[in-house]
Amino acid sequence: MAEVVANVGVKKEKGYLYFLDGNGNVCRAAMSRAGRTKGKAKKEVVARSGVKKVSGYLYFIDKKGNVARAKMARGRKAGTKKAAKKKTSKKKAAKKKTTKRKPAKRKAAKKKRR
Repeated sequence: MAEVVANVGVKKEKGYLYFLDGNGNVCRAAMSRAGRTKGKAKKEVVARSGVKKVSGYLYFIDKKGNVARAKMARGRKAGTKKAAKKKTSKKKAAKKKTTKRKPAKRKAAKKKRR
Protein backbone atom coordinates (compact mmCIF):
# COMPACT_ATOMS: atom_id res chain seq x y z
CA MET A 1 0.00 0.00 0.00
CA ALA A 2 1.42 3.34 -1.05
CA GLU A 3 0.66 6.60 0.67
CA VAL A 4 1.06 10.08 -0.83
CA VAL A 5 3.63 12.14 1.08
CA ALA A 6 3.61 15.39 -0.95
CA ASN A 7 1.28 16.65 -3.67
CA VAL A 8 3.65 17.93 -6.36
CA GLY A 9 1.78 17.17 -9.60
CA VAL A 10 4.84 16.74 -11.83
CA LYS A 11 4.06 16.16 -15.53
CA LYS A 12 6.15 13.18 -16.63
CA GLU A 13 7.78 13.12 -20.07
CA LYS A 14 8.87 10.01 -21.96
CA GLY A 15 12.58 9.21 -21.93
CA TYR A 16 13.21 10.50 -18.40
CA LEU A 17 13.63 8.76 -15.07
CA TYR A 18 11.99 10.58 -12.15
CA PHE A 19 13.28 10.16 -8.58
CA LEU A 20 13.83 11.86 -5.22
CA ASP A 21 17.32 13.17 -4.50
CA GLY A 22 19.03 13.33 -1.10
CA ASN A 23 17.35 16.65 -0.23
CA GLY A 24 13.85 15.30 -0.97
CA ASN A 25 13.42 17.19 -4.25
CA VAL A 26 11.90 15.64 -7.37
CA CYS A 27 14.58 15.25 -10.05
CA ARG A 28 14.79 13.73 -13.48
CA ALA A 29 17.58 12.31 -15.64
CA ALA A 30 17.63 11.12 -19.24
CA MET A 31 17.29 7.35 -19.50
CA SER A 32 20.25 5.41 -20.83
CA ARG A 33 19.85 4.07 -24.36
CA ALA A 34 21.87 1.79 -26.61
CA GLY A 35 24.63 3.53 -28.53
CA ARG A 36 24.80 6.49 -26.17
CA THR A 37 28.16 7.27 -24.61
CA LYS A 38 28.63 5.94 -21.09
CA GLY A 39 28.74 8.27 -18.12
CA LYS A 40 26.53 9.84 -15.50
CA ALA A 41 23.38 11.48 -16.78
CA LYS A 42 22.93 15.02 -15.52
CA LYS A 43 20.05 15.37 -13.12
CA GLU A 44 17.81 18.40 -13.09
CA VAL A 45 15.49 19.45 -10.26
CA VAL A 46 11.89 19.48 -11.49
CA ALA A 47 10.09 20.42 -8.25
CA ARG A 48 11.17 21.27 -4.71
CA SER A 49 9.20 19.16 -2.27
CA GLY A 50 11.61 18.96 0.69
CA VAL A 51 10.39 15.52 1.78
CA LYS A 52 12.20 14.10 4.82
CA LYS A 53 12.96 10.44 4.11
CA VAL A 54 12.35 7.82 6.80
CA SER A 55 14.33 4.58 6.75
CA GLY A 56 12.34 1.46 5.89
CA TYR A 57 10.30 3.19 3.16
CA LEU A 58 10.74 3.30 -0.61
CA TYR A 59 10.03 6.75 -2.08
CA PHE A 60 8.87 7.19 -5.68
CA ILE A 61 6.89 9.43 -8.03
CA ASP A 62 3.43 7.96 -8.65
CA LYS A 63 1.34 8.10 -11.86
CA LYS A 64 -0.21 11.42 -10.89
CA GLY A 65 3.22 12.99 -10.34
CA ASN A 66 3.05 13.10 -6.54
CA VAL A 67 5.70 11.87 -4.10
CA ALA A 68 4.57 8.59 -2.55
CA ARG A 69 6.12 5.99 -0.28
CA ALA A 70 5.65 2.28 0.39
CA LYS A 71 6.94 0.14 3.23
CA MET A 72 9.93 -1.97 2.18
CA ALA A 73 9.65 -5.74 2.46
CA ARG A 74 12.32 -6.72 4.98
CA GLY A 75 12.91 -10.30 6.10
CA ARG A 76 10.64 -13.27 5.59
CA LYS A 77 7.66 -14.65 7.41
CA ALA A 78 8.80 -16.93 10.23
CA GLY A 79 8.87 -20.62 9.37
CA THR A 80 7.97 -20.49 5.67
CA LYS A 81 11.45 -21.23 4.38
CA LYS A 82 12.18 -23.92 6.98
CA ALA A 83 8.90 -25.74 6.29
CA ALA A 84 9.68 -25.90 2.58
CA LYS A 85 13.13 -27.39 3.26
CA LYS A 86 11.72 -30.09 5.55
CA LYS A 87 9.24 -31.26 2.89
CA THR A 88 11.94 -31.69 0.25
CA SER A 89 14.40 -33.43 2.58
CA LYS A 90 11.90 -36.17 3.51
CA LYS A 91 11.53 -37.36 -0.06
CA LYS A 92 13.92 -40.18 -0.86
CA ALA A 93 14.96 -41.13 -4.33
CA ALA A 94 14.01 -44.67 -5.30
CA LYS A 95 16.94 -46.89 -6.20
CA LYS A 96 16.87 -48.25 -9.72
CA LYS A 97 18.00 -51.78 -10.40
CA THR A 98 20.35 -51.88 -13.31
CA THR A 99 20.98 -55.01 -15.29
CA LYS A 100 24.48 -55.65 -16.51
CA ARG A 101 24.88 -56.18 -20.21
CA LYS A 102 27.16 -58.82 -21.51
CA PRO A 103 30.29 -57.12 -22.85
CA ALA A 104 31.23 -60.10 -25.04
CA LYS A 105 28.25 -59.58 -27.36
CA ARG A 106 29.09 -55.90 -27.82
CA LYS A 107 32.64 -56.60 -28.80
CA ALA A 108 31.52 -59.23 -31.25
CA ALA A 109 29.03 -56.83 -32.85
CA LYS A 110 31.74 -54.16 -33.24
CA LYS A 111 34.09 -56.59 -34.92
CA LYS A 112 31.42 -57.64 -37.43
CA ARG A 113 30.81 -54.01 -38.48
CA ARG A 114 34.46 -53.44 -39.36
